[in-house]
Amino acid sequence: MIKKWSFYTILTLIIAFLSSGFKPFDLDTNQWFLTNETDGTSYLYPSQKHNDYTNLSVPFTGKFFIGYKEAIAFRESQGKYKKINSLGYMGKYQFGTETLKSVGVHDSGKFLNSPKMQEKAFIALLAQNKWELRDVIDKYEGRIISGIRVTESGILAAAHLGGVGSVKKFFKNNGSRYFKDAYGTSIRSYMIDFGGYETSGIVADSNATVQ
Repeated sequence: MIKKWSFYTILTLIIAFLSSGFKPFDLDTNQWFLTNETDGTSYLYPSQKHNDYTNLSVPFTGKFFIGYKEAIAFRESQGKYKKINSLGYMGKYQFGTETLKSVGVHDSGKFLNSPKMQEKAFIALLAQNKWELRDVIDKYEGRIISGIRVTESGILAAAHLGGVGSVKKFFKNNGSRYFKDAYGTSIRSYMIDFGGYETSGIVADSNATVQ
């Protein structure tokens, strides 16, 4: 039979051992985690070394095509697939009914409820516009027109906003005249804001449609 003092001694040792497992041994505070600002305008990452993040598998859109299309979508509709504006333009990329027909979509209701179709329609329209503007792209890409460094992605974005004809007029007039939509947004602003993205993967195709 175990004596009482032995029982309580063993019980005390067990409790002390278990308790030690929940206490941190090192409470060292790193200076990078501290900030004197309390207004929420500053945010410090767990490391200030850029190389600590280069091998992380984290999506980075940058100037890649996915960044391009999502940037345009946010400007057009805040990325909302079911958005319909006051002029009747629909979806994530704000298509009009006539533009939808040009890429083979004749059911606007189905289009509005299909994210997959909307993404395909955007790609098809880019392909058509790239074909229509291939000569403009070849002639002006890399040049400075009206203070804008012209890029293929900027030209295609401008065409998405104002149409191919408006883009051609812009270059015909050396940037002195340019289209604005009903909300006052200009193709010039689209050329600036969406310039320099990767769009070389879009194949120019006059007959591109939603498959």
